[in-house]
Amino acid sequence: MRVVIAEDNVLLAEGLTLVLASAGFEVTARAGDAPGFLAAVAEHAPDVCVVDVRLPPAYRDEGIHAALRARKDRPGLPVLVFSQYVEETYAGELLSDGRGGVGYLLKDRVARVEEFLDSLRRVAAGGTAMDPEVVRQLLTRRHDPLEALTPREREVLALMAEGHGNAAIARRLVVTERAVHKHVGNIFVKLDLHPDEAGHRRVQAVLAYLRR
Repeated sequence: MRVVIAEDNVLLAEGLTLVLASAGFEVTARAGDAPGFLAAVAEHAPDVCVVDVRLPPAYRDEGIHAALRARKDRPGLPVLVFSQYVEETYAGELLSDGRGGVGYLLKDRVARVEEFLDSLRRVAAGGTAMDPEVVRQLLTRRHDPLEALTPREREVLALMAEGHGNAAIARRLVVTERAVHKHVGNIFVKLDLHPDEAGHRRVQAVLAYLRR
């Protein structure tokens, strides 16, 4: 799987490269700023990108805007971004196009190698991978569809947003997979996502909910 990294910290970029290479990924390019990242994406056509939210010169939001631009140029391009802190605006912007293949992790989570690799694989496969702290803050600030969900359904949706499948959710909540399947079905109904909905309903449920 081909990866392009956008990270100006040389040590972190090198560490990511080594971790990815050891896990079977091919890092085709590394860029230290937004223009370099966009050029690398255009040249190498990666399967997934890893992007720091803050890049030179201002270290504000260059990375997230570069990621959005890359997804506009290459619709559906899987992108996993990471940040030092939870920044809701950036997470919302990343989710705003309604497609899957997106992830938002805190840097502490990136340092947990297996979690990071698992998240990257989910994003590359078209799913979502949201840091649990990002999910927590987004869910507590968005009340519209939340009011229609039961507490258990909220728990299930939060774990879906993190990228967990039904079996993993069942283990975490200590319930049966059948129960989780029922909760997921209820979530689809309450978010008005029908079987003939274009796109993957699981991804659409997470994105539609977090966008609000």
